[in-house]
Amino acid sequence: MDIEELLRVAVEAGASDLHLKVDNTPMLRVEGRLVPASHDVLTEDDTAEMASRLIPPSRAQQFIDRGETDFAYEFGSVGRFRVNAFRQQETVSLAMRRVLPEVPSLPELGFPPVVRRLADEPHGLVLVTGRTGSGKTTTLASMIDHINRTKDKHIVTIEDPVEIRHSDIRSLVSQREVGTDTADFRTALKMVLRQDPDVILIGEMRDAETVWAALAAAETGHLVLSSLHTVNATETVNRILDFFPAHQHLQVRSSLAAALRGIVSQRLLPRADGEGRLPAIEVLVGNGRVFDRIVAPDRTTELEEVMAGGEYYGMQTFDQHVVALYREGRITRQVAIGAATHPHDVNLAIEAGEAEPTQVAAPA
Repeated sequence: MDIEELLRVAVEAGASDLHLKVDNTPMLRVEGRLVPASHDVLTEDDTAEMASRLIPPSRAQQFIDRGETDFAYEFGSVGRFRVNAFRQQETVSLAMRRVLPEVPSLPELGFPPVVRRLADEPHGLVLVTGRTGSGKTTTLASMIDHINRTKDKHIVTIEDPVEIRHSDIRSLVSQREVGTDTADFRTALKMVLRQDPDVILIGEMRDAETVWAALAAAETGHLVLSSLHTVNATETVNRILDFFPAHQHLQVRSSLAAALRGIVSQRLLPRADGEGRLPAIEVLVGNGRVFDRIVAPDRTTELEEVMAGGEYYGMQTFDQHVVALYREGRITRQVAIGAATHPHDVNLAIEAGEAEPTQVAAPA
């Protein structure tokens, strides 16, 4: 079975991912659902041969030692893919995610102007969060592309692996791949401030050391962008604290409150017309009220309330956005309620909106 042909099928189907597993057919993820790519059942030899062809020499030993590895692979005219090769039940499996050939702009992705304003910040920490497959990588790439097109900056990215490549436009973009260009995140972050960066992209916050390095860079005049696998702004603050022992929490809260410029959390929802998916977005913007609630442990749960009342700053909660998307006819009521943080409250908001009297124009 030819891997390149399978990837062509994936691209033609508009799939985001291709999954290859022994004793199963190749599977595509299309608009969030898994569907078969062919009727052929994969054997142990099939997936082992595909992995052997794809895994670069620099990652081969890591795969042997750890049983898994990440890397990017480009198939000529087919496109570029992020690949995770891993062992399960003593056989080889592959998960391949398509990297879009062009970086969409933030407005094209459906993001409000506040996200562009966060990318325009001169320094501080901006986090993009969401579940796996929610589009965090694309959002960060769009923010980097916006900076690249509008500012004369040195942008340094530290990624594992490098997925979306950026050409120099107005900015100088240096993209460092962990395992290829640098040994690991820890080493790269120790050296990055010696590389005269204005903007630093850290692919993912993975441990306490990464968080400390990001906060230090953000507090010393750099704009730091990164991601976390968290579902909303409040959970993001708590997850950062979880990286550290309890006796350091007050110090971390103080540094995070001072450095944070914004958190953009996202979920991809199916469109009402069945034509793909669109993002539902929660936005937290750093201000005095947010600072107070991050610093004070007993007030962090109030962040959602601050977002709900922070329209002036461009803030919004998930629930506010899903209600708006429903009223615009872009998602169904079922999807809106299913995606909500507080489904009962969203249902009541939808019913209240539908109960409002229709405005009738006065006769001329």
